[in-house]
Amino acid sequence: METQVYLESLVAAARKAQQEFETYSQERVDAACRSIGKVIYDNAELLAHMAVDETGMGNYTSKIAKCKGKSKTTWLRMKGKKSRGIIEWDEKIGIAKVAKPIGVIGSVTPTTNPVITLMHNSMCSLKCGNAIILCPHPRAKKVGAKVVELMNGALEQLDMPQNLIQIIPEPTMELSAGLMSAVDLCICTGGPSMVKAAYSSGKPAMGVGQGNVQVLVDRDVDLNEVAQMVLTGRTFDNGVLCTCEQNVIVPQEKRTEMLKAFADNGAYVIDDEENAERLRECVFPGGVLNKNVVGANPDVIGEMAGIPVPPEARAIVCRTKGYAREDSLSKEKLFPVLAVFTYDRWEDCVEIARANLEMEGAGHSCVIHSNTKKHIEYVPTRVNVSRYAVNQIGGTGLGGALDNGLNPTTTLGCGTWGNNVISENLYYHNLMNVSRISYRIKDAVIPTDEEIWEK
Repeated sequence: METQVYLESLVAAARKAQQEFETYSQERVDAACRSIGKVIYDNAELLAHMAVDETGMGNYTSKIAKCKGKSKTTWLRMKGKKSRGIIEWDEKIGIAKVAKPIGVIGSVTPTTNPVITLMHNSMCSLKCGNAIILCPHPRAKKVGAKVVELMNGALEQLDMPQNLIQIIPEPTMELSAGLMSAVDLCICTGGPSMVKAAYSSGKPAMGVGQGNVQVLVDRDVDLNEVAQMVLTGRTFDNGVLCTCEQNVIVPQEKRTEMLKAFADNGAYVIDDEENAERLRECVFPGGVLNKNVVGANPDVIGEMAGIPVPPEARAIVCRTKGYAREDSLSKEKLFPVLAVFTYDRWEDCVEIARANLEMEGAGHSCVIHSNTKKHIEYVPTRVNVSRYAVNQIGGTGLGGALDNGLNPTTTLGCGTWGNNVISENLYYHNLMNVSRISYRIKDAVIPTDEEIWEK
């Protein structure tokens, strides 16, 4: 009962603030969004260090880049976009679209992204005139509280209503579950069990599916360039992001060249089955993820596995003994380890990617390195994911970037393939209701029944 009363008090305070906030002009709403993005940008180093120190995951450099990159990309893409009142008018069909707030948004956030998920969901919520209540992961509550303190400080300077952004400072599973049922809509960015709870809360919910990004490498690309991009994505924040490259599928005759390219670009390559098995049993003992390796450095993983990985190694690249359920390394790896698979025909490459994703990661993402349009466009006919990134870095690009058209996000929907309600990058337009004013179409030409049914 105490939990329910506590959550009801948070929602009541949020609703009071939201009801005032939704009367504000587009300009004032946008000023609020800009201010909370900018304060995270300005405090990137502080927050990055707090996040690594508290969670023990990732690295400072990547987290600084995430704070700066996601804040500026999110603001740039929503800057000047209408999200209040009439946002679209189509004279041809006589429809005017009117944006309406949802109300109070709840957001359950993960330990792997303890800063930018809070910021991004807050910016998107406020963009549509909503208030938001954040529930961080228990192992990231201190940095989460600092994020909210900074964002609220920025809003206070603009004389915004109090309690537009609130946080549960001592999060528990009970409070997370209760929040999902107390708000008007919940965004759940976390593990499968948490997402399932969100969808069972009785309220609208937007969750995410599991990542397991497959990298399909064609014969017509520069393997050294591919290695550079893949390693950049795989090593970003020590591989804790769902967007990081996981499995590389290369032509059989180019396998040796691909492994050399990885080694030349700083990876430690394991190409013997004895050490591959040691690594396999270390990171997936009994086929289950070893949580102690999540976000760890490559040399730390090597030490745990009894493999002499040097401290300067950027990632571990390992051979496999089969794909999908034949090898646990086919799974999502939230640490800087890449698994390598080979193929003869492009169709075989696509099948390996499909099977790996069907086992884990359905609906999430693929990265395709190819200059053959026919091959690129064949992949979607066989592999059901929500994003196909072509000749890009997955780790930093699939969540939206300045050099692609994907919406910047920290919540990547996986469609019904991943048991999600959206198959896109969650953005502010997902956090509004849209009403439609319908006008009668003047001088509409109404066809006869015969004309409608004619072949």
